[in-house]
Amino acid sequence: MSLGKKLLWIAVTLLGLGSIAILALSRGEQINALWIVVAGLCAFAISYRFYSKWLASKVLLLNDERATPALVQNDGKDFVPTNRWMVFGHHFAAIAGPGPLVGPVLAAQFGFLPGTLWILIGATMGGGVHDMIVLFASVRRRGKTLGQMVKDEIGRGVGALALISVLAIMIILLAVLALVVVQALAKSPWGVFTIAMTIPIALLMGAGLRSGLLNVSWITAFGIVGLFFAVWGGQFLGDFPALEAWCRHSDRWLAWAIMTYGLAASILPVWMLLTPRDYLSTFLKIGTVAALAFAVVLIHPPLQMPALTKFIDGTGLVFAGPVFPFVCITIACGAVSGFHSLIASGTTPKMLERESRIRDIGYGAMITEMMVALMAMIAACVIQPGEYFAINTKGTPTQVVAKVSAAGFPITESQMADLAHNLGEQTMFNRAGGAPTFAVGMAHMFARVSASPTALALWYHFAIMFEALFILTTIDAGTRVGRFLLQDLLGNLWRPLGNTRSWIANSFASMLLVAAWGWFLYQGVIDPLGGINTLWPLFGLANQLLSVVALCLGTTLLIKMGKARYLFVTVLPLIFMCIVTFSAGYMKIFSPDPNLGLLASARFALQKSLQAADASAAAVLVRQATMYRVDIFVAATFLILVLLIVLGSVAEWCRLLAGRKRLELHESEFVPLAEVAAG
Repeated sequence: MSLGKKLLWIAVTLLGLGSIAILALSRGEQINALWIVVAGLCAFAISYRFYSKWLASKVLLLNDERATPALVQNDGKDFVPTNRWMVFGHHFAAIAGPGPLVGPVLAAQFGFLPGTLWILIGATMGGGVHDMIVLFASVRRRGKTLGQMVKDEIGRGVGALALISVLAIMIILLAVLALVVVQALAKSPWGVFTIAMTIPIALLMGAGLRSGLLNVSWITAFGIVGLFFAVWGGQFLGDFPALEAWCRHSDRWLAWAIMTYGLAASILPVWMLLTPRDYLSTFLKIGTVAALAFAVVLIHPPLQMPALTKFIDGTGLVFAGPVFPFVCITIACGAVSGFHSLIASGTTPKMLERESRIRDIGYGAMITEMMVALMAMIAACVIQPGEYFAINTKGTPTQVVAKVSAAGFPITESQMADLAHNLGEQTMFNRAGGAPTFAVGMAHMFARVSASPTALALWYHFAIMFEALFILTTIDAGTRVGRFLLQDLLGNLWRPLGNTRSWIANSFASMLLVAAWGWFLYQGVIDPLGGINTLWPLFGLANQLLSVVALCLGTTLLIKMGKARYLFVTVLPLIFMCIVTFSAGYMKIFSPDPNLGLLASARFALQKSLQAADASAAAVLVRQATMYRVDIFVAATFLILVLLIVLGSVAEWCRLLAGRKRLELHESEFVPLAEVAAG
C-alpha cells in the first residue's frame, strides 16, 4: 500500500473515532445526527477494506478455482448460477427484515448512544463474521443447511437438536414477520398496490433474464422503471374507487394472501419469482436508505433524544429490561442476527458463481444492513422524545400523556392530535411496535426537503409501505429456507421427502411449513390477546439463539481447517452472544417485575382476574396468564436446546484440540472451475 493510501486510511480511522467520541462524550448540548452517519460510513469502509479482506484471504482462504454448488449441481430450480448483483440484492433483501428498522427504534428508549455503539461494533466484529463464515461453510458443502452442517461437523446428536430447534425458531420468526406485514398493510391501500405490483414485474424480469435475450442491465432498467411507477402510482388510488376498494382488504384476507405468496415463493423455481423480486425490492430499500442519509447530510437534524435516558435501569416505557443485555436483544438484524445464518445456508449459497463473492455478499450485505439500522436510530431520535414515548406507550391518551410527562418528557394531547392530523392519521396513540415511529421520523426528515403542506402525510404513508416491503422479502426467502430445513428433518424419516429435486416433496414440505407459521399468524390476527402476539417478546431472544448455534458451527470448522490460531474470530462473538442470550432469557422468565418476567406476569394476571368486576374481564386475564405460560415453555425450550448444542460443541472442540479425535472435515470434493466450464 502506498504512503498516500496509508495516510488516507489513517484519516478515515481518525474521523470515525472522532465521530464516536463526539457522540459518546458530549453532554448538555444537542448532537448533530450527521455524526452517526459519518461514524457508520467510516466503520463500513474500514471493516470491509481490511477485516473482511483478512478473513477472506487468511482465515477462510477463498478460492475461485473451486466450482461452487450452483455450477456443479445446476438444476434450474434451487441451484441456479446467478448474476452477482442479483444475488447480493436477493441476500440483502432476505436478511434485512424488521430488525434493522424496528429494533433500533425500540432501543432508542435507552438514548441514541447504546444502540449506536452496539450496531457499529456488533455488525463489524460479530454479524459480518457470522454471516460470512456460514455462507462459506454452506458453499463448501454443496449448499447444505445450518442443521445439516451441525450434524456433519459436530455430531449426530447435536445435529438432531439443531434441526429441531432451528426449525421451531424459524416457524416463530416467520409468523411474527408476517403479522407485522399484515398490521402494516391492513390500513394502507397504497402499500398493498405497490407490493402487489412487484410480483408481475418480478415474473417478467425473471422470464426475461432466463430467456437469455436480455442482459441484466436491461432487466434492471425495466425493474427500476416498473418499481417507480408502482410506488408513485399508489398515491392516486383515491381517484379510482374500485381499484382502491380492491386494495383495501381486511387483515384476515391479507394473512391468507401472504401465506399464498410464501407458498408460491417456496415452490416456484428460484429464478422465476424469489430472486428477481428480492433484487427489485433491494433498489427501493437501498435507494430509500441512501436518500435518508442524503437528507441527514442536507438538513443535518439535531438528535432530540439524549445520549442516555433514565430507562437504562430497565424501567422503560416502551419495553422493560435493562440496557444490557436488552439493547443487544432488541437490535437483532442490525448487528448480529441468527436469521442471517438460515439465508446464508439456504438460498444464497445455491446461486453463487464464485467463492470470492462470499466476501461481498456475506460481509458486505451485513454492514450495508448496519447502515440501515443507523438510519433507523436517527429516525427515532430526531423526533421529540415526548412524541416518541407517547407513540410507543400503551394506555388511554390521558394516561399516556401523564405517564410520559411524569418521566421527564413533556407532551400534551393537543400536540399528539396535531401530529396525527399532519400525518393524515386519526390518532398516534397506542402505535407501539417501532414501525410507526420510524415512519414518523423518516417523514419528518423527507418533508423538510419539500415545501408541500401535504408532504408529511405523503412521506409517512410511503414509509409504512416501505417497511412492509422490507419485511415481506424476508418472509419469501425465509419460507424457502424453512422448506429446506423441514426436508432435512423429513428425509430422516423417509428419504424421498428429503429430495429437493422432487416437485412433490418440495410442494409437500412447503405446504407443511406454511401451514405451521400460517396457523400462528392467523391466531394472532383473529385474537390480539393470544396466538403469535404473545410470542413477540421472544422474537429477539429466539433470533439471537440461532446466532449462537451458527457461531458454534463456525468455531468447529476453524478447528477442523487447522486454523485454531484464529479461533478468536468466532469465539469472542460466541462468548458475548451466549452471555447476552442466556442472561436475557433468565431475566425474561424469572424477573420479579411483572413488566419483564413471564412468571411474574402470569401471577399478576391471575391475581387481577380474581379482582375483575365481571366474568368477561376475568376470562381475558386468565387467557393472558395462560399465554404467558406458553411463552415460558417456548423460551425455556429454546434456551435448553441451544445450551445442549453449546455444551456438545465445547465437548467436540476439546476432543479435537486434544487430538483424541481425527480432524475430519465433511466438505464436498474439490471440483475445478475449469472442469465445469468445459462441460
